[in-house]
Amino acid sequence: MPVGPPKRLWVIALAALAVSAASGAQSAPGTTSAPVPAPIPFTSIPRTPAGDALRAWLDAFNSGDSTRIASFLQSYGSTAPSEQQLAFRRATGGFDLLSIEKSEPRHIEFYVREHGGTTTALGELDLPVTGPHRIDGPTLQALGKNVPVSAAKIDGAARSRVVARAAALLDSFYVFPDVARRMGDSARARLARGEYDGYTSGPGFAKRLMSDFAAISHDKHLNVRFLAFARPEPPPSATPAAPSAEDVARFKRDMEENNCDFVKVERLDGNVGYLKFDGFADADLCAPTVAAAMTFLGGTRALVIDLRQNGGGSPDMVALVASYLFDTRTHLNDLWTRSTDSTKQFFTRDTLSGRRYGAQKPVYLLTSSRTFSGAEEFAYDLKMLKRATLIGETTGGGAHPVRGRRIDEHFFIGVPFARAINPVSHTNWEGVGVEPDTKVPAADALAVALKAIGPTR
Repeated sequence: MPVGPPKRLWVIALAALAVSAASGAQSAPGTTSAPVPAPIPFTSIPRTPAGDALRAWLDAFNSGDSTRIASFLQSYGSTAPSEQQLAFRRATGGFDLLSIEKSEPRHIEFYVREHGGTTTALGELDLPVTGPHRIDGPTLQALGKNVPVSAAKIDGAARSRVVARAAALLDSFYVFPDVARRMGDSARARLARGEYDGYTSGPGFAKRLMSDFAAISHDKHLNVRFLAFARPEPPPSATPAAPSAEDVARFKRDMEENNCDFVKVERLDGNVGYLKFDGFADADLCAPTVAAAMTFLGGTRALVIDLRQNGGGSPDMVALVASYLFDTRTHLNDLWTRSTDSTKQFFTRDTLSGRRYGAQKPVYLLTSSRTFSGAEEFAYDLKMLKRATLIGETTGGGAHPVRGRRIDEHFFIGVPFARAINPVSHTNWEGVGVEPDTKVPAADALAVALKAIGPTR
C-alpha cells in the first residue's frame, strides 16, 4: 500500500509516534533492556539556533495550550496544523527530555519519553542553512516501551551492510532501473568516501540515506526506515507467511474502529453534499461504508469531496469511490509494474451496493499540499475526465506505488515498483502534483467551492 511522502516528516513522524503511544508499543524480543535515564531539564538544551527551536517546541507542546502551540508554529514557519499537534499532545501527554544525543548549530538529535506512558523516541530537528525559521521537524521515531537509546545505535559494519543491501533491492525492484543504478552507485561512493562515518544512530542514517536517494530519484514514495526492535529475518528460500486469522481479525477491527478513514458525511445548507475521508482504505472491507455515505448524499444537488488531509491508499478503493460519480463504465487509470512488465487497467464498477451519484451533478474536490498518492490519483483521474472541479493547492506529487522490503533486521526500504499511466494524458503526476482548477490556500478551499456552487435557485 502506498505511503506518505518523506518530505512531510513532521506530520508523518508525529502521527506514527502517536499511534505507537496510543496502542502501547511493546519492546519486541531482541530489544536491549538497559534502564532508561531520568529526565533532564530543558535548560540543558544547548543555546544554538536548533536548540532554541527544540526548547520552544517542547515548551509549547508540553503546555497543551492551543494558543501557544499555534504561536510556535507561526513563529517557525511550520505548515503542520495546530489541531494535529493538539491531538498528538493528548495522545502522549507531552515529553520528558532524557538526553541530547548530538548538537550542531542548526541540527540537534535528542531522546525523549512520553508523559502519558513509557514509550521512548529519538528525535531530530533541523533548521535551514539560511534564515532563522521554517523548521524541518522535529521528527520523532518511537523506539518502544522503555527502550534505551542504545537500541538505536549502529556501527560501520551495519552502515556498509545497509548500503549494499539497499542498493541491491533498488537495482532489483525500483520502477526505473537506470535511476536505481545511479542511486546505488552514489550511496556506495559516499560510503567509501567516509560521508556516512558520523552516523551512529539508525534513524539518523535512515534519514540520510532517504535524502540521498531522493536527491537522485526525486521520488516521494521512496523511503528508508529504522526499527529499534529486532525482527528475525526468515531464510532466503522461505515462502512469505499468509496473514494469520488473528492478523486478519485485527485488520478488520482497525478498519471498523477507524470507520475506513471516513471522517464526515454531511448535507450542507442549500442541499450541498459534503464528504471528507482521509484515506483510501481496503475496498472490499470498506465497500459498505462507501455505499452508506454515497446513498446519504445521493439526493444533493452538488457534492464537495474533501481530500485536504487524504494521504492515499488502495487504487481499488479509488476506483470504487469514483464509480459512484459516473453512469457508464469508464476507464480511470493504468498501472504498469516493472517486475512483470504488465499493465493493470482500472475501470469504474458496473454494479454498486449504494446509490449512484451519477455523471451529471457537479462535483468539487478540495486539495492541499498534503493530498498524496491514491488521493492524487482520484483527483487526477477525475480532472482528466472532466468530472470534477479541483479547488485548493497543488498536491504532493507521488504517483509510484511502493512496497516495503527488508534490508536487515532493523532497516526497511520502501521501493516504488510501478507507475501510473493515465489513459487520457498518458502520463501521471509524479514529482509535479495535481494542479487545481482554482488555486487558493487549502484553508479557503471549502468556502470557495460553496461560493462556486451558489445558492439554490
